[in-house]
Amino acid sequence: MPIIEINTLEQPGVEVYGTLTEAQLRNRLEPDKGIFIAESPKVIHVALDAGYEPLSLLCERRHITGDAASIIERCGDIPVYTGERDLLARLTGYTLTRGVLCAMRRPTPPSIEEVCRNARRIVVIDSVTDTTNIGAIFRSAAALGIDAVLLTPTSCDPLNRRAVRVSMGSVFLVPWTWIEGEVTPTLNALGFRTAAMALSDDSITLDAPVLKREPRLALIMGTEGDGLSREAITAADYVVRIPMQHNVDSLNVAAAAAVAFWELRKTTDNQ
Repeated sequence: MPIIEINTLEQPGVEVYGTLTEAQLRNRLEPDKGIFIAESPKVIHVALDAGYEPLSLLCERRHITGDAASIIERCGDIPVYTGERDLLARLTGYTLTRGVLCAMRRPTPPSIEEVCRNARRIVVIDSVTDTTNIGAIFRSAAALGIDAVLLTPTSCDPLNRRAVRVSMGSVFLVPWTWIEGEVTPTLNALGFRTAAMALSDDSITLDAPVLKREPRLALIMGTEGDGLSREAITAADYVVRIPMQHNVDSLNVAAAAAVAFWELRKTTDNQ
């Protein structure tokens, strides 16, 4: 594996770590050439375990025989760019987490049918754009037994560097893809009933027995500020709320997702 010393920010090959924006890395015009960045040894190992293809590594010199050693051993003949900590921080715009980044090939998103084929409990993320929330939702989904995640095109990319990091690599563990058009009709056609998380006069509580009887259920969660659109709420088979006290009307979307996933996990386990 070639070790390439970086002495300048203009070093060919390192533009994926500093010059290119997230949108450019995603490369919507040519998806087969898309790239994403995985950060920290633990997250990179999770991605490698899940079969993601590494393209290059960027790490501090001291980590070549330290935290990055086992990653380098697994990655075959790909370039490893290295340099002083300050230079790498200027290149990326931030201090590397435990000194290691990996550029990886972005896979082609699977179809909705493929992702949902054997799923019983899924979540639809609608217009959630905060990277921290996306990462936290994926981490909870992986931990609490959600079978798949669908995202509307107005949501943040789960392979955004920060979302990947916050998820601790959970974005590589839960099947996910994009969903366009009307959510409920699409999922109804696949045998799912939908439950929109929203404050509404006709909402039912998350622990309602009717939800426990649904063999295939899709939970729809909206952006924290505006919530779900009126159209999405009206189209859903159920409108669901989390019972709360002390006049608190709502939770952060990531916290609400964790609560809902826990309740749905118990539902799945009891059937």
